[in-house]
Amino acid sequence: MKFLAALLVLAAFPVHAATLEAGKGRTFALPSAAIAAASAGDTIAIDQGVYFDCAVVTKDRLTMIGMGDGAVMTDKTCQGKAILVISGRDVILRNLVLTRARVPDRNGAGIRAEGDNLTIERVRFINNENGILAADAPNSTIRIRDSEFTDNGRCAPECAHGLYVGHIKELDVQTTRFFRTYNGHHVKSRAANTILIGNDIADGPDGAASYMVDIAEGGDLLMRQNTLAKGPKTASNRVVVLGAEKPGLVGSAQFIDSNMLTDDGAGVSALVLNWGAGDPVVARNTVPKGVDQVSTSGSLFHRAHVWLYEWKVSLMNGPGFAKRVVKAILARV
Repeated sequence: MKFLAALLVLAAFPVHAATLEAGKGRTFALPSAAIAAASAGDTIAIDQGVYFDCAVVTKDRLTMIGMGDGAVMTDKTCQGKAILVISGRDVILRNLVLTRARVPDRNGAGIRAEGDNLTIERVRFINNENGILAADAPNSTIRIRDSEFTDNGRCAPECAHGLYVGHIKELDVQTTRFFRTYNGHHVKSRAANTILIGNDIADGPDGAASYMVDIAEGGDLLMRQNTLAKGPKTASNRVVVLGAEKPGLVGSAQFIDSNMLTDDGAGVSALVLNWGAGDPVVARNTVPKGVDQVSTSGSLFHRAHVWLYEWKVSLMNGPGFAKRVVKAILARV
């Protein structure tokens, strides 16, 4: 009974989270070692410097902070996925640089987000195959503030992007810069709710991104007070695309207003290409002369293309006979 009473007394008092320090001369030389030793709720303080390191973050409520001018993690990936593979819940990252993520399938990322709820503040994603790649997590919210995505994205053999989130609850990105993304999109979202406020999204003179913002499957959208600059080497003249992959889906509220678009030779015809099934509110945006606020151009062809693709996939995955027939036809096309 005395032992049980002692346990109850201890349980009544909160367990204080620890701060684990990583860096030269610290208890942990590398961030990954401190992360592995941490308990839920701890803080990892990483000395300013460059670390050829990657980490798998499984603990909940972990906070990682780069000290001084920031901690750089570079040139190493974990699990063939990313510099940081995060499956823990409610993780916070501040003042880090994640750069040069490369993996064999060319779909590496600065962060692979696989848990629920991730907060990113003052983090720079530089020259990765993806800046962030977030898996499906229907209850998860990803919040990004005051960060930077530069020189990310590849299309070999599949496209990678600056920021790509799967089916999550909410993506909320504010006061963040996306610059010189290559081949993929600056921002691609399958989130139920996407918020983009006060961001600077620009191709620059050498960026070859496709869409600037791809709301692939509908969902709610609030896109306000962003500056958008299409460059001369863009892979597509489309800026904001709604319903790019699931044109039949639509959010209950889609607002694109008070944004500013410039076009440096990309030949943009419309700020918003509405291929979705809804009727978005598109107003008060500043666009170059001759550029429409919103267009539905090509929507019927796009719907037919998506339907044919989905039909082909269903046949390929159907009964054995149909699968063999389709494969034989495709082999001769």
